[in-house]
Amino acid sequence: MHIKANIPEMLSRLLAQEDTDGDKKITIEDQGPKAFEVALYGDDKTSLLAGDEGTKAYTIQGTYHLSNLLQELALEHAKGNTEALIPLWKIEEAPTARINRMIRDYFWDDLTRTIDKEGLSRILTDSKAQGSKQRLYVPKTDSQGVAYYTSLQSKFPNLEVVILPKVISPDYVKSINEKAGILALGLEDGKGIPFVVPGGRFNEMYGWDSYFEGIGLLLDNRVDLAKAMIDNFCYQIEHYGKILNANRSYYLTRTQPPFLSSFIVETYQKDPSLGTEWLARVTKTAIKEYETVWMQAPRLTANGLNRYYAQGIGVPPETETGHFNEHLLAFAKNENCSVQELIARFQSGAFQSADLDSYFTHDRSLRESGHDTSWRLDNVCADLNVVDLNSLLYKYETDFSYLTKTYFENTFEGKTSQDWDARAQQRKSLINELLWNEEAGQYFDYAFAKAQQTHFQSASNYFPLWAGLCSQEQASRMKDALLSQLKEQGGIAGSSRFMNAQVPEGAVQRQWDYPNGWAPHQMMIWQGLMRYGFTTETQELVYRWLWMITCNAVDYNGVIPEKYDVVSASHKVFAEYGNVGTEFDYITTSGFGWMNASYQLGLSLLSPRLRTQLDQLIHPEELFV
Repeated sequence: MHIKANIPEMLSRLLAQEDTDGDKKITIEDQGPKAFEVALYGDDKTSLLAGDEGTKAYTIQGTYHLSNLLQELALEHAKGNTEALIPLWKIEEAPTARINRMIRDYFWDDLTRTIDKEGLSRILTDSKAQGSKQRLYVPKTDSQGVAYYTSLQSKFPNLEVVILPKVISPDYVKSINEKAGILALGLEDGKGIPFVVPGGRFNEMYGWDSYFEGIGLLLDNRVDLAKAMIDNFCYQIEHYGKILNANRSYYLTRTQPPFLSSFIVETYQKDPSLGTEWLARVTKTAIKEYETVWMQAPRLTANGLNRYYAQGIGVPPETETGHFNEHLLAFAKNENCSVQELIARFQSGAFQSADLDSYFTHDRSLRESGHDTSWRLDNVCADLNVVDLNSLLYKYETDFSYLTKTYFENTFEGKTSQDWDARAQQRKSLINELLWNEEAGQYFDYAFAKAQQTHFQSASNYFPLWAGLCSQEQASRMKDALLSQLKEQGGIAGSSRFMNAQVPEGAVQRQWDYPNGWAPHQMMIWQGLMRYGFTTETQELVYRWLWMITCNAVDYNGVIPEKYDVVSASHKVFAEYGNVGTEFDYITTSGFGWMNASYQLGLSLLSPRLRTQLDQLIHPEELFV
């Protein structure tokens, strides 16, 4: 059955009747009748186009079905169609099937970008562009890129191509912060190698976001995009010296959590036809990142473990105006000036403070960790051997062992699998010695100068489950601590209620802490619990997360945002930076990168029985005691 729609007329009539708050969406907050009459036609499309044979009146009812109709009308309108046949099944599609289909058929493509003649306009003209010039920074070491992008300047009147120096110092990066721009990525056959962006204002390729997006891409059989993003990561390592926080000029001194080895392994396992030549090239580059970025000072500490340590000078330029006011107020009072005046003097070098330099080193390092921001890392990040980073580097070492043994006859770049196993075992011993807490049954970040653990209850404490670092007994203890401290209505919170109670009254709500939950934490914890055989617990946590996403999508016009409040199970998050992905008209055609991936991964893990109950939106408390 089909709805034959005059797109402009039906769109206007539907909004007039059902969108009572005028936000160009149909949600549970609208006060319309929640019933809209259409003419329904049979399945003979030829006769439908010729006339009105076989029509009957039909009422579309309820917020979910009405918002689906609005979305389908919007998709047709975006194609330039004035009339269309809309299948009824798309309007009354089961929620999980619809979200899964929208991600697979629309969201990934809408989030894909290229930095080339065809893609420059979209990548350069966003909310972060500064001034009249659209700047594209190209590494001097990329002669192909320099020639290609320089040739485009005449075709883009506002484009300014800037060639980066061979040596990119923190002083240089600070000098171009007022002239921010996009950093070039790889070219292949005269075209930009594509990549997937998170969405919304995040219109560039991010570090750890890309790996989690890659999980979703591989599940949806988009090996082409997963491979392309690995190739772009390798370009960054070769030409910028690291995988960047994101490919914008002010991120040149900062990396993000290392997931490249996992991305390579999972992509090659999905499609071995990529070939061992490609595998050898990208593995060699991943080893280079491991050796030159992570296993060197300042990110390698004296005890043999690692820390996040982002270099840079001054105030991180990507932050919102006023973000640091709370901390800077005391300095401003001491200098008898306003916060704005203090920042101007600090940036120019007229005001110097070792304490303030240290604070911003910790802040940049916190952003390098991907957890921007959290009370766990505030003003202390660079002094910590964190659980998350050291678990990821253990995974690098075991991945390199696996790749060397499985695909390269046990010798690659001068090392055997036994060499990598020895490094992994050494790291594992140090992690268990310094970060494991037997009494608490979990790992904690380690303040190496003070030689003590932080005892901060965080979702990041459970990365060892994902990395396969802990013993079965440790995993069992961790599972119990996880469920008792971090499990909430909609999944795993970034930190515990107990840690939230320690935050000073009136302090800023940090977005990576309680009550918020994030896709990468859920995905890693699911996979970690599955690794150790905790299937029942995994199913519950997957269900809780998908139930929350599904309910919000059903009630709020298909919204799939950056993060959720897992305590209230809502996308209405009240914390710094807001919630990307909630602002759209009629339909979201992109969702949010790693949230999309978490949904696809969750569906792949969820049992058929629970998926049926999920489509019925049955509350988790009715299913799990």
